[in-house]
Amino acid sequence: MGHYITLATCNLNQWALDFEGNRDRIITSIIEAKKLGATLRVGPELEICGYGCLDHFLENDLYDHSWEMYGHILTNPNTQDILLDVGMPIIHKSIKYNCRLLSYNGKILLIRPKLYLANDGNYREMRYFTPWNRPKYYESFQLPKNISSVTGQSNVTFGDCVIQTLETTLGAETCEELFTPQSPHISMALDGVEIFTNSSGSHHELRKLDTRLQLITGATKKCGGVYLYANQKGCDGDRLYYDGCACIIVNGKVVAQASQFSLRDVEVVSATIDLDDVRSYRNQKSSAFQSVSQSDSTVYHHIPTDIELSPNSNVFNPNVKPSPYRDIRYHLPEEEIALGPACWLWDYLRRSKCAGYFLPLSGGIDSCATAVIVHSMCRLVVKSCEEGDKQVISDIQSLTHDPEFVPKTPQEVAGRLFYTSFMGTENSSKETRSRAKELSEKVGSHHIDMNMDSLVSAVVSVFEVATGKKPIFKIFGGSQTENLALQNIQARLRMVLSYLFAQLLPWTRNISGGLLVLGSANVDECLRGYLTKYDCSSADINPIGGISKTDLKRFIDWADKNFELPILHDFLTATPTAELEPITQNYVQSDEVDMGMTYDELSRFGRLRKVDKCGPMAMFIKLYHEWSQPPLNLTAEQVAEKVKRFWFFYAINRHKMTTMTPSYHAEQYSPDDNRFDLRPFLINPRFPWASKKIDEAVDIINQRTEEIKRANLSVD
Repeated sequence: MGHYITLATCNLNQWALDFEGNRDRIITSIIEAKKLGATLRVGPELEICGYGCLDHFLENDLYDHSWEMYGHILTNPNTQDILLDVGMPIIHKSIKYNCRLLSYNGKILLIRPKLYLANDGNYREMRYFTPWNRPKYYESFQLPKNISSVTGQSNVTFGDCVIQTLETTLGAETCEELFTPQSPHISMALDGVEIFTNSSGSHHELRKLDTRLQLITGATKKCGGVYLYANQKGCDGDRLYYDGCACIIVNGKVVAQASQFSLRDVEVVSATIDLDDVRSYRNQKSSAFQSVSQSDSTVYHHIPTDIELSPNSNVFNPNVKPSPYRDIRYHLPEEEIALGPACWLWDYLRRSKCAGYFLPLSGGIDSCATAVIVHSMCRLVVKSCEEGDKQVISDIQSLTHDPEFVPKTPQEVAGRLFYTSFMGTENSSKETRSRAKELSEKVGSHHIDMNMDSLVSAVVSVFEVATGKKPIFKIFGGSQTENLALQNIQARLRMVLSYLFAQLLPWTRNISGGLLVLGSANVDECLRGYLTKYDCSSADINPIGGISKTDLKRFIDWADKNFELPILHDFLTATPTAELEPITQNYVQSDEVDMGMTYDELSRFGRLRKVDKCGPMAMFIKLYHEWSQPPLNLTAEQVAEKVKRFWFFYAINRHKMTTMTPSYHAEQYSPDDNRFDLRPFLINPRFPWASKKIDEAVDIINQRTEEIKRANLSVD
């Protein structure tokens, strides 16, 4: 007859240290889960305090406040008659742990600490927490007085245990544990656990969702079972966007999947599953289960309960049926760029309570991409308003100080919240000015078109009066030093003007508040250091700082068609240029020429340096094998020169990364010095020993090539 159980998991847009807001979103998710008929609700990692609290996890107040919020959840009448899996940090015997708390009807059944901590890339969990390095071990935990008075319990079980209900057994693992070689769900499955929960704080990176979902589906493909994955979604207060995708898996197949990107604060998905499907699946593998389980003498401590997850299971109900399997939904990388940074920008704006965004719009592809991402944000706001999302409607009305405002088009949103400016000089072309103006009209921003030559001349005149010398551009006979200084002063003055306009533009329209300044330096230019320190790349936040130039071009091509913005084609076909040097009949400044390397090369250098952990010598060897082949057919000397040039400019510009604008993290080779890429900023840019080793390798390659040539000639 089947053992049907309805289970629920969720995406929650939690905010670091927003204790009451986080509590309310948790309670809302529980209410929604119950409406869907679920008897188990799973939430994201550290959902009570927010995952991204960073060094606030060192403060004891955070743990006290988390317990206070948890007490509110336990006593809320809407949280009864459902098994809850909630995440929060706990201090046990003076040691801090990242924990899951399982409860039912106001009673805590188990506190389960995280066994393996995430401690690389963007994650520093070992800085705050201690791993529970004792699988299947448990002990007693004394509850705080305020919680004891609520639950009537003085002590509860603390450790790596599982919960036994009247019809099944369930166990919890947390985020990183899924990615470890000995994931807990394996040993739990061998000990009879049929339902696994995984609560996560996983962030978005381009093209990485499939890796995560392969692990999630694979968790029950071998052993069978039901897997509930919950995740945070949104900007938790830092550079990361947590990309949801809460899902429910049965025997390796998806039966429910939540969205990866949306403006919804609470998103609950549920599925009805048949436990007999799990048992039949495992029965096919019974011999393997038996042999492996018998070889492991230790078993989990099962916490017995009288909880019934499938009430009335003995009575046939023709209206209850298992949820069907479904295909996994993936976004194209171009869609990920359109949606992820846009959601991140919306969270940042609504939580900062500013009057909108200001963007220096240069007419180039980087600032164009940033403007289109803001346009995407505006489209998402309109879509959510059309769907009746009360939170988004409340937020847009709060930001615009208009209690009646419900936008019908993205341009209406941009007209209230998005400001752009073309800050031209005599070095600017008519084409870039025209492109910037037309793009602003299409997306609906409040646009300012101005010239800043008088400002540049005034600053240069100050220097001339003070020193008696006047710098001139290289094209007119000046030195490289003069040329660079004259370019940099234009770029830095744009940063000064950006903040002036961001502070005062709303005032000119009788609107209170200031604007957040958006940066638009891509990840490749940051890696190479091809930007002026404290120029208009210095901003409040940067939505494209972790996205490569190549991906930005693909995104603009996609947006041209999908957002119906034909002006974007002109940005794609234009030569990338900073327009900081005079344009003559024989000279137009080019980014790739200035950098001495292409954007495609930069992307390859970046991935080898950061993802593959290559130094100069290892990078040379890998690239020689790649680039000496068709279609490039580069010589060893050419590859060596490119590698040395990259490392030189990377090193001399590394100091710029210490002051980089906080950027949306979307790429594994981000050079962000403040969180993701911890490297010194004063090193020998020549890498003398590595350079000698490369030269030795070049000599060996050339000798070998000559030997082969001579051998071939002798045969002929």
